[in-house]
Amino acid sequence: MFTGIITDIGTIEAVEHRGDARVRIATGYDTGTVDLGASIACSGVCLTVVDKGPGWFAVDVSGETIARTADQWRAGCRLNLERAMKLGDELGGHIVTGHVDGVAHIVSVEPDGDSRRILFSVPPALAPFLATKGSITVDGVSLTVNAVTDAADATEFGVNVIPHTQAATTLGTLTAGGTVNIEIDVLARYLKRMEHYRGR
Repeated sequence: MFTGIITDIGTIEAVEHRGDARVRIATGYDTGTVDLGASIACSGVCLTVVDKGPGWFAVDVSGETIARTADQWRAGCRLNLERAMKLGDELGGHIVTGHVDGVAHIVSVEPDGDSRRILFSVPPALAPFLATKGSITVDGVSLTVNAVTDAADATEFGVNVIPHTQAATTLGTLTAGGTVNIEIDVLARYLKRMEHYRGR
């Protein structure tokens, strides 16, 4: 379980294909405090630490995960990192599971004062889970949805990224045409499921 508050930006040093992809990630974390088997969210994807050394850790990424997430599994790619939440930690963002629901396309990035207003497009299947002033996770970052617009073939939603978030995450470098990992609010997911069974 995570909160969507990023605590480090890691960089993929190497990717080794061996059935699953073994991905080695450079980090500022004190890896002496990271246990093998621990969970770390990597740009919103919950992964298990399988190896580590000073200044780096490694995870195995399955073909299923690669197929369902943004184009981020290559050397040099920067990842938003968050260690698993501990009981008693401050819940500064919202409840994040690290289970990606889909990939969003970046439609536009525009300045808005010192902030950046970013517009994303997602498949219609995710539309019921998006609401103005609701929570959304973008590449592991907890954000508030500013606006939602539905169309027949896609739904667009916008967020504002303040200067601190731009500096502390990879969201400050997003550009139109790219892709990001999206996790919907877990509460919205359960409400949708309850609504489905109520109508049967």
